[in-house]
Amino acid sequence: MKVPPKVKQLIGIALKEDIGKGDVTSLSTISKNSFSKAIVTSKQVAVVAGLGFFGEVFRQVDPAIRIRYAVKDSQRVRRGEEICQIKGATRGILAAERVALNILQRLCGIATMTSELVKLVSNYDVKVMDTRKTTPCMRYMEKYAVRMGGGANHRFGLYDAVLIKDNHIEAAGGIVNAVQKSRKAYPKLKIEVETGTLKDVKEAMRTDADVIMLDNMSVVSMKKAVKMIHSQGRRPLVEASGNITPKNIRSVASTGVDIISVGSITHSAPSVDLSLSILK
Repeated sequence: MKVPPKVKQLIGIALKEDIGKGDVTSLSTISKNSFSKAIVTSKQVAVVAGLGFFGEVFRQVDPAIRIRYAVKDSQRVRRGEEICQIKGATRGILAAERVALNILQRLCGIATMTSELVKLVSNYDVKVMDTRKTTPCMRYMEKYAVRMGGGANHRFGLYDAVLIKDNHIEAAGGIVNAVQKSRKAYPKLKIEVETGTLKDVKEAMRTDADVIMLDNMSVVSMKKAVKMIHSQGRRPLVEASGNITPKNIRSVASTGVDIISVGSITHSAPSVDLSLSILK
């Protein structure tokens, strides 16, 4: 896995934050000539994501450290299952440990939560997508984890697709006007428009938007909206968004939407419990 330069830079900043002038505990208690083997295991059932980023942490601390992976990204592991073995200078292993585990635990948590939601709607023709509700500066890694969990990525940032939300609509003077202005300014970009009512949907149908988002609508309203949109000749994609949970995602999928975007898979996914142990 190729780690982008920006992610390498972020990892370097994280290491500087944690190590500072040096790991004083390891420097004072462990000989510089000490070499060890360590093992990383999962303490719970999880979907693995982020091994390449995990390895980059160790590479930056000590390029001589070697890692042998027992699993691959997107693979499900059992409780107690080995993820990898690490060999190298003991000081280096311990200096890299916390930053590496923090990243891996976070990304495995996202992949695991995404996988659970994808499984719930597996018998529907619908994509589970993330949003921009990510940890600042970790968006690339977190969106990667979503893909490893079987989900798909929404736009990466404000620059690669147009998403016209309620505030844009208010400022632009309506849905039609907002879409027309966007199409004129960025003719090659995908345009999505947010709707909150069936009246909004009817207005959005008068535009050439590529995606119509149904935001925080009831299941009943979503079914009506999908039927309305599908009844016209041109058929934009339909996205459901807002307060999607494991309890209601199947009901949302049953409405016929093409996309279900879920902010919680990146902003609220619990980290997976992993441990690194030095072997005697």
